[in-house]
Amino acid sequence: MLYENYPELLCLRDDIEQVIALLVDCFQRGGKLMCAGNGGSAADAEHIVGELMKGFKLPRPVSDPRIPKELAEKLQGALPAISLSSGLALPTAYANDVDGEYSVAQTLYGLAKPGDVALFISTSGNAKNLANAALLCEGLGVKSAALTGASGGRLAGICDFTIRAPAHETYRVQEYHLPIYHEICARVEAAMFA
Repeated sequence: MLYENYPELLCLRDDIEQVIALLVDCFQRGGKLMCAGNGGSAADAEHIVGELMKGFKLPRPVSDPRIPKELAEKLQGALPAISLSSGLALPTAYANDVDGEYSVAQTLYGLAKPGDVALFISTSGNAKNLANAALLCEGLGVKSAALTGASGGRLAGICDFTIRAPAHETYRVQEYHLPIYHEICARVEAAMFA
């Protein structure tokens, strides 16, 4: 459906497929997704977490014998995801006490486990706080992906995978990011819950 609605994104098919495979493998192995961005891209990181942590397009019934039936009926299967851009206390404390360009890296360092995946969303690909966090990934055993604009920016040279939306203006890049990550979320959900 993505490529029917946005034929200009067909050039990204291989990159999108690689990120989908990366996430499916991560979740199948018990890992989690950590997303981060700034401004509108931080909102996109939160949006992705929302799509993965509860049903998106498919029902996700909970059939866990540890959960009482009446509670399980009100819950949905979750794919573990967290936004590294969330909260106020840690990022503002880190910015005040240490250096704001490393607050996402600090959060990643505190939460990452080998086998996890980090997704960095930046329209330019040059956000310093995201690049600093991306530099940590290899040493922590975390695969990294970036969702950027056409240039890819600095993140393209650091991350294991990069999806470069075919635009340069911030608002146009953001307009492409939404259908791209919706496609990723829907396909990962289908692989894990269909």
